Amino acid sequence: MMIVSSTVLTPKTQMLKLKFLSPLFAPLALASVISVGDIAVHSFMPQFQNTAIAAPEMTVQQKIDIISKSKGQVGSGDQLRRFFYGDLLPLGVQPGGAGMVVNLYNKANNVTFSYCATYDVVVAVKQGRVASFPAAEVK
Repeated sequence: MMIVSSTVLTPKTQMLKLKFLSPLFAPLALASVISVGDIAVHSFMPQFQNTAIAAPEMTVQQKIDIISKSKGQVGSGDQLRRFFYGDLLPLGVQPGGAGMVVNLYNKANNVTFSYCATYDVVVAVKQGRVASFPAAEVK
């Protein structure tokens, strides 16, 4: 003998089931309004669009020129790592900067950078493979 129970949902039980879901509706509605508003603002007001994506890529020579202009300034080490990440080979260390500097060679572009890790700055830049810079250049 098999007993089958049939559940009949009355309006009161339907209302109770919806009450359990109501805490989910407010955040969902808020997220939807924010998303739609953000899309509308970015599509109708071009000054709020992300222009970094559309910026043209710099050439290697432009990157080297930027590092050469900013050598000795804080942040030039960051630029060096950002522009030539994974392409730098250490040639050696020498006295200079705040103790010692590391000479890093970029084989793809035939450029050597002298980098002071204490202050995170590039102190010298030269074309070619330079094992040791003149002392006056890396102080």
